Amino acid sequence: MIVDGKNIAEEIIAALEEERKNFGHLSLAVISEGEDAATESFIKIKSRVAARLHIEVKRFTPADFVHALACDGIIVQLPIPNSEQWLSMIPAEKDVDAINESQTIVRAPVAEAVSEIFVRNNVAARGKRAVVVGAGKLVGAPVAELLRDVGANVSVVTKNEGSLDDVKEADIVVLGAGEPGLVQPHMLKEGVVLIDAGTSEAAGKLAGDAVPECAEVASVFTPVPGGIGPIAVAMIFKNLLTLAKGK
Repeated sequence: MIVDGKNIAEEIIAALEEERKNFGHLSLAVISEGEDAATESFIKIKSRVAARLHIEVKRFTPADFVHALACDGIIVQLPIPNSEQWLSMIPAEKDVDAINESQTIVRAPVAEAVSEIFVRNNVAARGKRAVVVGAGKLVGAPVAELLRDVGANVSVVTKNEGSLDDVKEADIVVLGAGEPGLVQPHMLKEGVVLIDAGTSEAAGKLAGDAVPECAEVASVFTPVPGGIGPIAVAMIFKNLLTLAKGK
């Protein structure tokens, strides 16, 4: 099963359009610095969904962070210099990425997207062996936490921890390393649930950590692009409405 993330995201956004009618003006602050092409691409994708939901996107540099606090939600678009400083300043009630580890109200969008895929494909993680490749704030760390919460036996593999060989015995594999072609079909167990959330650029195109041929051995596979990404973006706005509802 190759997951059609765009279709799932469309269903979520359509439901959010109805929920959005219960709110007045809403705004989302995006903190970024520089004009990196990849960063601008990610911001444009979020801005398009925001426009559909009539949510104002306001751009700020780190120097203007204090003004971002007036918005209903805040995103720090990584990578950014001194990121820990800015992330720590996001109040829990505005943290749509659930990235300030000291306090969160909602779950990280990628973790929510993984949960959505599991529900839609009847993936039961309890008691299963899961390997998460990468321990970043947006993918690896929150997804590992989600998997532990639902009862999976979780191993995290990074450049300094664990071994990529662990992937071979895993029932569930989540990739967030950002290394194109890192995982090949022969490295995987037949029938594995493979969530590729690693996004980087290869030959001028977006690429995941797994080669597309991995879909041939996986029971569930999220391609890049078009898999986990669109769902995670939709979950940003689901989180924003959840936080706005709590005010």
